[in-house]
Amino acid sequence: MAKRDYYDILGVSKTATDDELKKAYRKMAIKYHPDKNPDDPQAEDKFKEAAEAYEVLSNADKRAQYDRFGHDGMRAGAGGHGGGMNMDDIFSQFGDIFGGGGGSPFESFFGGGGGGRSRQRKGSNLRIKLKLTLNEIAEGVEKKIKVNRLVNASGVTFKTCSTCGGSGQQKKVVNTMLGQMVSASTCSTCHGSGKVIDQRPPGVDSTGLEMKEEIIPIKIPAGVAEGMQLSMSGKGNMAPGGGIAGDLLIVIEEKEHEELKRDGNNVLYDLYISFTEAALGTSIEVPTIDGKVRIKIDPGTQSGKILRLRGKGIKDLNGYGKGDQLIHLNVWTPKKLTSEERAMLEKLSTSDNMRPKPEKGEKGFFEKVKEFF
Repeated sequence: MAKRDYYDILGVSKTATDDELKKAYRKMAIKYHPDKNPDDPQAEDKFKEAAEAYEVLSNADKRAQYDRFGHDGMRAGAGGHGGGMNMDDIFSQFGDIFGGGGGSPFESFFGGGGGGRSRQRKGSNLRIKLKLTLNEIAEGVEKKIKVNRLVNASGVTFKTCSTCGGSGQQKKVVNTMLGQMVSASTCSTCHGSGKVIDQRPPGVDSTGLEMKEEIIPIKIPAGVAEGMQLSMSGKGNMAPGGGIAGDLLIVIEEKEHEELKRDGNNVLYDLYISFTEAALGTSIEVPTIDGKVRIKIDPGTQSGKILRLRGKGIKDLNGYGKGDQLIHLNVWTPKKLTSEERAMLEKLSTSDNMRPKPEKGEKGFFEKVKEFF
């Protein structure tokens, strides 16, 4: 089933400000909050859907990526947002929107009820750069990358936080003219996780985490571009106490090809031919992403002509076919001549056939280039 547009989910325009996004999301979150709709499974789905939309659109980098590439731009292998968000993700990241440190938005107004929800801490994100060749970008590629990340050390045990009793929140009752009001804030001892370290092996710090090198497989879709950022959910640093792991952010870098240049989904190549090859015609091999192919140069070919090899470009990120390879023909003029070559050319120069005779209405180079785009 195709995913709905994030802007449509929140009911905002594509030019919505951060404040408008937050207001729209808060309205949706309160309407479909599980505490308000305990017997409606569809409400929880809509609650998660709204949270996923806000998580992307409230982040400037992710929003720019989504605006350009849609849902395909938010995936990286099995990571990203393809599987949606779970409830722990939502309450951990957007507790400030609900109020009360991530629990129910109704709890702080009506004096509790369910005892609150323990707020899980989230580990920090990791950012790495990944260099890809033009061939890898053209067809997509699977990579295995080494990442140094913080993970929960073995042998560490946890116990319930005595300050908050495992709820992750510290509550305060205030008497007002309207009656008792309960406010909640994140526990200062466990930072919302509801757990603290009980025992840890020698050498492990107070967070219970240690640095470890891991090899992570990642599938890069075809058509990615320089500077694009892909996200793998849960592959960043882990959080103390078994919280939610951060994300691994992969920034794409393109390696320069020795002969080919990229222009969007098209590939450009400058081909230099001799005067005699242009005049008499020939066949010649040219490089492409898929390997060398032989092309035909017609007799009388003029410098500046552009040939198109259809389907020899880069796959579109959104699956709209492949680009082409454009070959720009350049007639090479020799800088040094032997006396024999000079004599032959001087003899040819007296012929009327050797004088430039542009055809009537012939288009210039830039006009020819525009025809391809």
